[in-house]
Amino acid sequence: MKLDKHSLAASWEAWISNSNHERTGPRWLQWFWTLAFAAVLALFFTLLGFFAFARGNGAWRNLGGWAEWYGRNLVVCITVAGLIHLMLDVLRTWWATPARIKGWRDWQRSLFYAGVPMLGVAVGWPLGVTLAGADLRQWLRSDNGPNLIFGTLALSAAISMLLHYWFASKNKAIDAERRATEAQLRLLQAQIEPHFLFNTLANVQSLMDHDPPKAKQMLASFTDYLRASLGSLRSEESAVADELALAQSYLQLLQGRMEDRLRFEVQSDEAARRQPLPPLLLQPLVENAVVHGLEPSIDGGMVRVSARVQQAAGSQQLVLEVQDDGRGLDAPPRPGARKGNGLALANIRKRLLTRYGPGATLQIQATHPGTLARIIVPLPAPTT
Repeated sequence: MKLDKHSLAASWEAWISNSNHERTGPRWLQWFWTLAFAAVLALFFTLLGFFAFARGNGAWRNLGGWAEWYGRNLVVCITVAGLIHLMLDVLRTWWATPARIKGWRDWQRSLFYAGVPMLGVAVGWPLGVTLAGADLRQWLRSDNGPNLIFGTLALSAAISMLLHYWFASKNKAIDAERRATEAQLRLLQAQIEPHFLFNTLANVQSLMDHDPPKAKQMLASFTDYLRASLGSLRSEESAVADELALAQSYLQLLQGRMEDRLRFEVQSDEAARRQPLPPLLLQPLVENAVVHGLEPSIDGGMVRVSARVQQAAGSQQLVLEVQDDGRGLDAPPRPGARKGNGLALANIRKRLLTRYGPGATLQIQATHPGTLARIIVPLPAPTT
């Protein structure tokens, strides 16, 4: 996977949210954030130790002392953070799956995400101290040893709780931002262009004079399209079957206007139809195929819309395709034709990144003739 600022931001948000969402990006990148956090936490403990125990004017300027204690704290922090990360990964894979966590109550999620870090501190801290070269038995035999160990564990537990609540608040902020972005982009996409409305109603009005049955059929298709599009606008989650029905209503409506210049097929397998999908994600690709591919062509053409579930690299993917045999990407612009500004495609890419992370892609390629638009969405592993 290509790493850029968008994929790094999505991976960081997935790590810092630490909630019931699927992880984003490669596994090693999630471990990188954990190790980076451990390095920062080790610096904090080193500063705290110097404030508490450094004596003499030259103690703060002793670079060797800084390096020694930072190295010891780094070993301890990496041990604790790595153990917590490992426990969360194992539990999320075999027991506390994202689908199961989603059904938990708030107190159950809080107990899980607070209990695992505290258990990691209780087990990882003594192990990390031993790996750093200290002898816990000597600490226990010293006068202040038990108090020091108890104080360190209490401080670590308190930090774990504070971090848990900070991560929880950060997760809520990320979720709110994600929902706001999704709603904003969906609202922008759901806007029906005025000229499309006016053209459709004008066609119905003209047909009423010389072909009432066709006018009635076109008005029925227009009603179906409005009902489907407005229903998608009001819902936060849709399904592939609903998006295919919306695409079919739209193509039937335009077929009444373009007649023989527009032919279309809508195909899908049953597994794909059941998959959830953000509302109005497929519709702009169908619109682009007609508006930029077929309408400018005298002969028109065919639009094929398909959805399928396929295996790829040991996991399942949802593949949505919209293909036309129209003018294509390389065709010169025609005078008076509407020019696209790429806003619809940019919105789709942003919605995919917001919802699924960098694992979901939108591909646009020339097929000679025509254009193929393909959306690939990674599907979560089935839970047992």
